[in-house]
Amino acid sequence: MSTDKMVTPSFCYILAANFLLFFAFYLILPILPFYLSEEFAVGKSMIGFVLSCYTIAALCIRPFAGYLLDTFARRPLYLVAYFVFIAIFAGYIIATALTLFIALRIVHGFAFGMVSVAGNTILIDILPSSRRGEGIGYYGLANNLAMSFGPMIGLFMHDNDSISYETIFLCSLLSGTLGFLMAYMVKTPYKPPVKREPISLDRFFLVKGIWAGISLLLLSIPYGMTTTYVAMYADEIGLDVNSGLYFTFMAIGLAISRMFSGRQADKGRVTLVISLGMYLAAITFFLLAGLKLLTQWNHTFASYLYIGIALSQGLAFGTMFPAFNTLFVNLAPNNQRGTATSTYLTSWDVGIGIGLMIGGTIAQRMGGFDYAYLFGAFLTIVSTVFFLVKAGPHFNKNKLR
Repeated sequence: MSTDKMVTPSFCYILAANFLLFFAFYLILPILPFYLSEEFAVGKSMIGFVLSCYTIAALCIRPFAGYLLDTFARRPLYLVAYFVFIAIFAGYIIATALTLFIALRIVHGFAFGMVSVAGNTILIDILPSSRRGEGIGYYGLANNLAMSFGPMIGLFMHDNDSISYETIFLCSLLSGTLGFLMAYMVKTPYKPPVKREPISLDRFFLVKGIWAGISLLLLSIPYGMTTTYVAMYADEIGLDVNSGLYFTFMAIGLAISRMFSGRQADKGRVTLVISLGMYLAAITFFLLAGLKLLTQWNHTFASYLYIGIALSQGLAFGTMFPAFNTLFVNLAPNNQRGTATSTYLTSWDVGIGIGLMIGGTIAQRMGGFDYAYLFGAFLTIVSTVFFLVKAGPHFNKNKLR
C-alpha cells in the first residue's frame, strides 16, 4: 500500500453501493428477453426495441448528467437518481401492459444514466490521483462480481418453475434498497461553487474524447449483443451448458484482468492496455459466431469453448474498461470530470443500444444469432484499427496527465 490512502470508509461504501445496484440490474437482464416473449408474446425484433429503450434513455441523459454533476453538488444528485432507479423495479411487478413496461424501461434508463455517471464521478473525487486507475479497477470489479452472480442467479430462478418473474423483480428491488443505504453512507469532499460558463458543446460532451468515443462505441455493439442475447443463442444452437455459467466465467475474466489493468494504466500504458484487450476481444467474437458450426461438429467441444469464450471476453473487456475510463479522465481538466465520465459512458451506451436493436433484427432476418456475432466481430476489427491509427495517437498527443 502506498502513502496515498485509497481504502477509506467512503470508498468501501461506494463499492458496496455499486455492487448492489449492478446486481439488481444484472439479475433481470438475461431473463427479460424470456419475460417479454412469454408474457407479452413479442418477437425478437420487438424484444430488441423494448430493451434498447432503456439504453437510449440512459444515453439521452448522460451528457446533461455530466454537466449537472460538474455544476451542482454531486451527492444529492447521486442519491435521487439511485432512489428512482430502485423504485422502478416495483413498477415492473405491477406492469401488465407492454406500453407501461416500455414507459418504465425509459424512466429506468434515465435513472441509470444519472446514477452511473454520478457514482463514477464521486469515485474519482474520493480517490488519490496517483491510484485512480487502480481504484477504478476495483470499482469495476464490484460490477464484475454483480455480473457474475446476478445473471447466474436470475437464470437459475427463471429455470425454477416455482419462482415467478415478479419474485425476481422483487429481489432486484431488495438489492437496490440495500445499495441505496450504502450510497447514503458515502461522504464526498467539499466541492466549492462553480461559476457557470457559457453553454457550449464541451460542457456536455468532452470534445477531445470524440475519437476514443468512436472506438469504444464500435466495441460496445457486439458486447451489447452478448450480454443480452447469449442465453437465447445457446438455446438456439442447442448447447446443454447452463447459460448462467457464461456470465459467471465472463465475470471471472473481468475480475482477473481488473487486478492488473488499472495499475498498468496508472503507469502510463493506457493505449497499450486497450490495444491488447481489443486483439483478444476480436478473437472471441469470431469464435462466438463459429459456435453454431462447431456444435454440429463436436457438441462437447463447443460447450467447453462456450465457457472459454466467456472467460476470454471477460479478460478482454476487463483489461480495456479501466484504461478507457482513465483515458477520458486524463483528457479533461479537473472541473470537467463529470463531463469526461459522461462522455465515456455515453459512448458505451450508444453502442450497447445499437447492439440491442440490431442484434435481434439480424438474428431474425438472417436466421440466427451467429450472423449477429459475426457482424460484431468485424466491428471489433474496425474499432481496433481506428484506435491504433487515430484514437490512441490523439490521446498521447492531448493528454493532460
